Order: sequence, then C-alpha cells, then structure tokens
Amino acid sequence: MSRSVFAALAMSVAFAAVAHAQTKPAYPVKPIRLVVAFSPGGTPDTLARLIAPKMSENWKQPVVVENRAGAGGTIATSIVAKATPDGYTILAHSNGFAITGAITPNLAYDPRKDFSCIATLGYSTTVLVVPPSLGVKSVKELIALANAQPGKVFFGSAGAGSGTHFNAEKFRLAAGIKVQHVAFKGQPEFLLEIVAGRVQFGVAGLGPSMAHIKEGRLLPLAVVLPKRAPSLPDVPASSEVLPAWTRDGASQAWIAPAGTPRPILDQVSRELARILTLPEIRDRLQTYDFHVTPSTPEECDRQLRADIESFRKVGLAAGLISK
Repeated sequence: MSRSVFAALAMSVAFAAVAHAQTKPAYPVKPIRLVVAFSPGGTPDTLARLIAPKMSENWKQPVVVENRAGAGGTIATSIVAKATPDGYTILAHSNGFAITGAITPNLAYDPRKDFSCIATLGYSTTVLVVPPSLGVKSVKELIALANAQPGKVFFGSAGAGSGTHFNAEKFRLAAGIKVQHVAFKGQPEFLLEIVAGRVQFGVAGLGPSMAHIKEGRLLPLAVVLPKRAPSLPDVPASSEVLPAWTRDGASQAWIAPAGTPRPILDQVSRELARILTLPEIRDRLQTYDFHVTPSTPEECDRQLRADIESFRKVGLAAGLISK
C-alpha cells in the first residue's frame, strides 16, 4: 500500500470516528422520571418541584415528578431499584433511605448494592410542633405531660422508618419518655392530624410546617439545630433544651439504580449543584431554612453509608431492631 493511499485511509477512519462521536446521542434524549418517595408538600417533593423545571429548561427534556408515597419511602425505592440503570429514572428521597436500610429486615432491595448515589442536596431545619389545644408551651412541659401519661401521648411521622419518625425517636430517647408512634403517608398528613389534636406532637420539616405555624394552628417548641433558626428566632434550638438531641446526616439525596453509567451520575450531580446555587433557588430554600450542601456521587455514597450505620445505632437504642 502506497503512503498516499495509507494516509487517505487513515484520514477516512479518523473522519468516521469524529462523525460517530458527533452523532452519538447525548444524555438526556428523552424525559427523566423523578420518583419522589413521599407525598406532595413534603421536603423531597418541594425540592423536586423547584429543581425539575430548571433541569428541564437547561437540558431541553421534561423532568417528570412522580409521587409514590407509602411504607416510609420503600414503595418508591423499590420502583427505582428495578428500573433500567440508564439515568432516566431517579429517586428523590430523605434520610428515610438510610433509616429503612438500617432497621428494616427483608427489604425488596439492598440499599448498599442496588443503588448508585448521585448527590446529597442538603438538610432541612426540622421543628418539634404541637397543637395549641394541647396546652403545653415548651419542651419541658411536653416531657412533663408525657411522663404524667406514659404511653398515652402520640407522635406522628411520614411513615415507619422515615426521617420524621427517627427525628421523633431521637427526641423520645433524649427526653426519656414513653410515647406511641403513628405512621402516615407523608408530612402533610401527619401535620393535619396534629392540627386536629388527634396526634399530640411530631418533628417535621420547617417548610411543610411553616404555614400552620404562621396561622397559629401549630406551636413550635424547638428546632433541631445547634443554634436557632433565623425564621423562628424566638424558638429554642434542640441544643438549648436537650443537648443529647441532635440531627444526623444529609437528609435529602437523589439516587439512581446501580449500574447507572458514571458519566451520567456526574452530569446530574453537577446540574444539581448548579441549580442549587441559582439565586432564585437559594432565596426560596432560605425561606424554609433549608441548608444546601451539594455533593459529588462519591461524597454522597460515603454519607449514606455512614448514615446507615448511625441510624442502626439509634434503632438499637430505641428498640426498633434487635441485635
């Protein structure tokens, strides 16, 4: 083969490779299904509905938010675990993902093996709330009421194994009280039960609680933070009233099925970080006292694994799991 023919052949191969690279479809090329593990109005749903339009606008593909509430988030998680790992099905979850992984036997999925972490988004300010009709005005008074009526005071959550469940369990352990748990599908549902007085207290996200607080339907007794929340400056922090009552981990994360290509995980993670730093998004999240802490997939994976171990210890202490 002459040099001129060889050179022409090599050039044609190079052009073909370039053309193939240019015509290879980029992600995303079709709608993305964002499965939210809880009902509308909760923190995972609020975040999803803030982020999805910005993502759609940038990527020119719909990001469809789908709420699949129930069973402490395990219904949505099971759906995503079985989805094709191509980046077109994503799970929006709370720290309930780590909690159920820590305390629930015989899950339909393995939280450590069946998922690829995309990013943590941050964590919510949570608040201990009671109905004004309960007649207590402080954490001390709530503890006194529970001690006077052991086993007769009820707290609500967004489902067994949800973040709201464990936040209340940590309060129960720190306070040394005997109270009963009642599980609901999401935060809006159990907050309405507290407003109605059928459930005596709960530890919920400040975002879903704030409208009730402003309208006087719920009374905030403490925020679960090292210091007071700017939006509730007169409400004590948990560190002030019960130093042993602390928060765990990064409560909100987006997760994909195991085997999702790493470039896609990185792309979605970068897009989340971009959107969460947009001024209009930061301003909205500040009204909920949401703390933005976007991460890489590796950081997210390390955090979730650490959270699973941390929640297992809480589960053992609370008697929710056996050794």
